[in-house]
Order: sequence, then structure tokens, then C-alpha cells
Amino acid sequence: MTLLILITFAVVYLGMAIGHLPRLRVDRTGIAMLGAIVLLVAGAVTEGAAIKAIDFPTLFILLGLMILSAQFALSGFYDWCAWRLANVPWRPEALLAAVVAVAGGLSALLANDVVVFAMTPLLCAGLRARGLDVRPYLIALAGAANAGSAATVIGNPQNILIGQMGHLGFWRFLFACGVPAFLSLIIVYWVVARVWRGRLVDGNAPPSPTRLNGEGQPPGPPGTWQLSKGLIGVVVLLVAFTTPFPRDVAVLGIAGCMLVSRRFASRDMLGLVDWHLLALFAGLFILTGALADTGLPGRLVDQLAASGLPLDRLPFLGAFSVLASNSIGNVPAVVLLMKVWAHPPEGALYALALFSTLAGNLLLPGSLANIITVERAAAAGVTLGFREHARCGVPMTVLSLLLAAVWLVAMGYIAAV
Repeated sequence: MTLLILITFAVVYLGMAIGHLPRLRVDRTGIAMLGAIVLLVAGAVTEGAAIKAIDFPTLFILLGLMILSAQFALSGFYDWCAWRLANVPWRPEALLAAVVAVAGGLSALLANDVVVFAMTPLLCAGLRARGLDVRPYLIALAGAANAGSAATVIGNPQNILIGQMGHLGFWRFLFACGVPAFLSLIIVYWVVARVWRGRLVDGNAPPSPTRLNGEGQPPGPPGTWQLSKGLIGVVVLLVAFTTPFPRDVAVLGIAGCMLVSRRFASRDMLGLVDWHLLALFAGLFILTGALADTGLPGRLVDQLAASGLPLDRLPFLGAFSVLASNSIGNVPAVVLLMKVWAHPPEGALYALALFSTLAGNLLLPGSLANIITVERAAAAGVTLGFREHARCGVPMTVLSLLLAAVWLVAMGYIAAV
């Protein structure tokens, strides 16, 4: 069965790198699920082993945070933020800085994927109504969402997984990753402003709120109680993460409170949950668990350490994060590494969280936030190409990773060699 597991694993991760199965409309989530199904049907993995391989606390935290984020989305907070950003009477450079600040700040506390999903359409409509080229703002939106999410243990799916499996505290994580994440936001703004200089110019068209949505009216301010309810949930979440109380139970409890509503139907809130991402995690947990049970990854890790390339050093973590995040994706890459890395030191986990997240800005397929931004923009009539993104993504990623590496080495979290 070891050969079948190896072949299945290779096919799945090759499909992850390509993004789909050739000649079939099977995306990354479908590929992961099919791989897990093949192993179950063939008997290479038992039902008990499959269930044991799935890290349910991580899935529960992801689910709870998505429901909390849905509270903000349905309250109109995201729509209002996007509309206000697109219509403030500021110069384009100042507007770009505001997009970076808002996207980065929201993504540090809420799921970055949900932030870009909610903000992209109205941002496109509002900026086009002003006669602005939307593309640099979309690049800044995705780049800031990735960079800002690197600051906290709940900012993105890979950080949640790393924090859960490494038992990392919220405030210690913020201290270790917050500074390079904040500086990376500055880098995102500087790179986009420099690459697109001369084209960040207001058009002749004045802001036109009547073109922002199908109803002919701009979104109103978010509901006071519904927004307050979400903010209370965030505060309770932050407090809970500083206590010994189980994180997954705390997040699910907060999510349950969000679901109890007289205004929002549970169906609508659960409809905003990224079930595809949860299914992707589950399938990858089963695949990587089966691979780990063969003993081959453990021997490979030992051989790397014996050859002078331990996993907790800067060269390996940096190279792995950049290559894996921009081929198979940062979420599958982290799931794979965490499954075969027996006892990672705390400092190396901070490095992995930073590197895997910031590396997602390099190319369009590097992170789900990038892909979501492009797809939502296309639905709004705005095309953002691979090369256009790479012109900003490559320099912002190189500078961010260099800065993060210097910070981590200077603070003693990882060794340079």
C-alpha cells in the first residue's frame, strides 16, 4: 500500500501545483478529496485512521472564524468600508494607502479570504465610477490582506493550523510576527505606488454612487447592533485566546452566539462559510496522515538534518515557503510540513507562518486571497492579469521576506544558517 499512497500523494500535489486535473473541471479541493477517497476505497487508509488524521480543532476554529466574519459581512460592514474607500475625496495615492490600511487591519483579526471576497466588488464599482484604474488597488488589496493576516494567529488558515498544532499564544505570536507584518504593509503600498506611478490619476468622472449596486443606491452604514455584536465577539475571542480555555470550543461558542439572530437567517450566515476550504483541509489531513504513517517523511527529515539542512533553519524554511506556496499553495504546503515535522521549535513556527503567508504575494496562485480577488474582480468586469500582478508581487515579496528574515534572526527566533 505504500506505493499506492506515494503515487496518490504525488498526483494530488501535482494537481495542486497545476490548479486542476487536465481535461476535467476538478479544482484543488476536488483533487484533495478524490485523493483521500482513493486511499479509503483501496483500503490504504481505514475509516478510523482517516478520522484520526483530521485535526478537528483546527477545522472548528476555521469554521467559527468564518461565521464571525459572516456577521460583519451581513451587517454591511465590509460593503460600507469598500464604498467609503472608493468615494472619499482623497488623492489616488492617499486612497491606495487607505486600501492597504483597511485590508491589512481587517485581515489581522478576520479571515483574509473573506475580507477580499466581500470588499472586491464594491471597490471595483466605486473606483471605476471615479474613473480610476482599479488594477493597482486590487493588487494592493490582496497584498495587504496577505501581509496583514501574517500578524496574528487567526489571520489566515495556515496561521490557524500552525498556532493550533504548535500551541502558540495569541500575544506572543503578535509580538513575533506583528512588526514584520506591519512593515510589509508599508512595502505593499510603496511597491504598488512606485510600479504604477504616473497611472494613479483621477479620471474626469466624479464619484457616482448610483452606479455602485443594482439597486441604484450606495450601501448604508452597517447596523449598529449587528456590528456591535460582531465587535463584542472579536473582543471575547481575543480574551479567550489569552486563557487556558480550549480555543476551538471558545471560537465555536462565539460562532453559536452569532448564529442566534432575529435578523439574519442561519442559512445566510452558513452560506458565507468557505466549505470548500474546510473540505480541502480535511482531504489534505487524510493524505498527509497516510504519508506520515509510512515512515518515509520522518526518515527524509532525519536525512536532511544529518546533511546539515535542518527544518528549523532559515535556508530551508525560506526556500520551502516560496517554492511550495507558489506551486501547491501555502495552505497545502503548511499542512504537509506540519504533518511530518515532529517537534518544531516555537521560533521556527513563527518563521513558517510569516514566510508561507508573505510568499503568497509572489504570484497569483500563491494564495487563496489572490485568486479570490481576481475572480471577484472578473465578475465585476475588471481583468487583472498574471504579469500585472507579478510586476508588484515579486518585489513586494522579496522585500517582505528579506525584512522578515532579518527580524526573525535579530530577535533570535531562528538561526541564519
